[in-house]
Parts: sequence; structure tokens; C-alpha cells
Amino acid sequence: MSTEPHVVVVDSPHRDSAAARGAAADFVTRYCPWADLDAVLLVVSELVTNAIRHTSGWWRLRLTAAYGTLLVEMDDSSPLLPVAREPDFGGGGGFGWHMVLRLAGRVEIRPLPDGKRVQALWQRDRVTSPAY
Repeated sequence: MSTEPHVVVVDSPHRDSAAARGAAADFVTRYCPWADLDAVLLVVSELVTNAIRHTSGWWRLRLTAAYGTLLVEMDDSSPLLPVAREPDFGGGGGFGWHMVLRLAGRVEIRPLPDGKRVQALWQRDRVTSPAY
């Protein structure tokens, strides 16, 4: 395998969350078989869903694999930071951001000139099974 980074980009409005999950599944299976595919897909689903639900504009999902790391980046048109809410077991949500923070090895949020970037990072040498 080459040492060059591998990258896939999924842009809105041409794609939806199902297309983003499919692209992420193909990418992780091919370039990061060591990563917990279910965890990555849950994070991708949550980031795409939040971008669709909480922004009125564009979003861009980028996955990068290089040097034993998997980086998932979601850029969107909203400058508002994700907020962890109290989970509502009656169907009102509030679980997603908690899942992202729990499943990814590291999460960072960076402002962009026209929105924000949420980054979730997994490292090959730090992959462990979640404690339940």
C-alpha cells in the first residue's frame, strides 16, 4: 500500500446521509480495516444528520487515511458549535453529540470563514474496544 494519503469527499446537495455512509463504509473497509466500522459510521451519520438538520446551506464530508490515522471531517455552513443536550428517552433526541465524543478517539471543532469544521480522529495504535 502506498504511503500517500487516501481521501474521499462527499458534497451536498448532491448526496444524502445514506450516500455519505456508503462512501464512508467503502473507504474504511478499503483503507482502514483496523478501525471500528460501526463506530465510524455512527459518527458519520450523526455529523451528516446534524449538518442537514441544523444548517440551511452546504456541507462537505471528507475522510482521510494516512500514516495509521483515520480523519473524518465535516464542514458545514453554520458557525454554531454542536451542543451536548440532556438525552430525552421520550424520543426528543440528545444522544448524537454524546455518541460522537464517545466513539471517536479525538474530536475538535474549528471555525471556517463560512461555517465550521468538526474533526473526528482515530489512530490505529489507539484502537480499543469500547467499555459498556
